[in-house]
Amino acid sequence: MTHPLDNIAWHALSGAQAHFAVGAGAVRRYAPGFSPIVGFADPRRPDFDAMAKWCEPAEQFYSLLWTGSPPAGWQVHFEGSLLSMVWTAAAAPDDEAADAVRLDARHAAQALELARLTRPGPFGPRTIELGEYFGFFEGQRLVAMAGERMHAGPLREISGVCTHPDHQGRGLARRLMTRLIRRQVQRDETPFLHVMDTNSGAQALYRRLGFRAHREGAVRVVSRQ
Repeated sequence: MTHPLDNIAWHALSGAQAHFAVGAGAVRRYAPGFSPIVGFADPRRPDFDAMAKWCEPAEQFYSLLWTGSPPAGWQVHFEGSLLSMVWTAAAAPDDEAADAVRLDARHAAQALELARLTRPGPFGPRTIELGEYFGFFEGQRLVAMAGERMHAGPLREISGVCTHPDHQGRGLARRLMTRLIRRQVQRDETPFLHVMDTNSGAQALYRRLGFRAHREGAVRVVSRQ
C-alpha cells in the first residue's frame, strides 16, 4: 500500500485526527461518541488483541480492507465491498447550497436521527465535530445533510450524505456536496468518499460531480463477543 487512501482510516486516526482517536501501537479507533471506525497499521494483519483494550464487548466497529478469519472472541456482523472514489474534475463546481445551515452541537441529535433513518454509514452523536457539516431544514426539521469525516494530509472525506425519504428527488444532497467540494478545493484539499459497490445510483451521482473510482475493498462490521 503506497497511497494514503489505501489505508485511510489508519492515516486519519494516527495523523491529522489523532486527537479524536484512542488506541496504541498498531491500532486506533475513533473515541466513543464519534463514528465507530477502527484503523490498523496493517489491515491485512490486524492486531485484535490490542484492539480489545479499547472497545467494550458487543460494541460494533467498521473495519476496512481486512478479510481474514475472525480471531477467537470476535465476530463479524456484516461483510461487503466498499468503493473509494477521489474527486478529479478540472474545476470546482459552483456552490449550490449557499442557503444551507452549518450544523453544530445544537443539531447533533437531529443529525443522528437522520443518519439512523437513512443509514449513510457509521455515524455517532459527535460525528459532526469531525469536520464541516451542512444541512437543509423544513421548518425545524433536518431533512438533508452532508459533511466531512476522515482527514489525512490533503485528503478530506465527504460523508454522511443523506436525505429524509419524504424529501428525496429534489437534489438536496447533490447541492450540499457541491458546497463541500468547492470549500475543500479552495483549501487545497482533495475530496474523496466511500460508497457501497451495490449502490449504483449514488455512484452515478458522484461520477457526475467529478469523482472517479480509486479502489474497491472489503468492509466489515465486527465486535467482541
